[in-house]
Amino acid sequence: MTGSNSIDTQHLQGCGAFLRDAREKAGLSLQDVGNRLKMPLKVLQALEGEQWSQLGAPVFVRGQLRSYARLLKVDIDPFLAQADLETVRPAELVSHSYTPKAQRIFESAKRRAVYVVITAVIATPIWMATRPHLAGNGNQTTASLDVMPEKPTGTAAAPGTANAPAERAVATPYVASLTPPISRAPETALSLVFKGDSWVQIVAPDGSSVEQALLKAGDQRSYQAGQVGRIVLGNAAAVEVQHAGSTVDLTPYRRANVARFTVSSDGSLAPVAD
Repeated sequence: MTGSNSIDTQHLQGCGAFLRDAREKAGLSLQDVGNRLKMPLKVLQALEGEQWSQLGAPVFVRGQLRSYARLLKVDIDPFLAQADLETVRPAELVSHSYTPKAQRIFESAKRRAVYVVITAVIATPIWMATRPHLAGNGNQTTASLDVMPEKPTGTAAAPGTANAPAERAVATPYVASLTPPISRAPETALSLVFKGDSWVQIVAPDGSSVEQALLKAGDQRSYQAGQVGRIVLGNAAAVEVQHAGSTVDLTPYRRANVARFTVSSDGSLAPVAD
């Protein structure tokens, strides 16, 4: 058996020579085949020279050999059957964002306690500053905030005395809101919707591997801005790429049904330089 990213070259010996003989009998040059298949010359030379290590994953080798054989109208299934090319095993995805329920409850209670303390620190000095203070000695009384004192009637003011100053309006204490701020979820910059099976390779901007697997029809992947740096789709016709809610035309990035493109920090696409 072969590895998920290797090929049994012993049983594929002669496949490249078989394709080269068929091409020469058809009177086609490598340039003619490259123009018809939209395939680089170096890939065609590697196929005819049986240099499998230069062609990437086995699923790419299988697709390129079949495309070449269909153009030349020859059958290479016996070579492929003997080579026993394995499908790529999907990488096991492990979630690193799961938080236990008990921890979520504790963190929520802790945040609420912080809001209560901050509110108390802000509101208490304001409330103390707005309390009415009555001038006088130890016989002073505390006036109610709900009942206004009655003005005495029938008593004439003494000559020479000034009118009593107008009563100060009691300010209403300020109470800070206890409602926590609402945080918005980060927007999705790039989405992949699989209409059929396709091998994918997702690489981060720093060159590390995000995902490399054979995804099935119905699978979806979403990435935030700055999370992805480069993408390779083995079956581009079966994948729908969406950027900012709009479907992206993969034609500028496709060669022999394989799409390769880079992703900028804002999620926009650009072709990969050869």
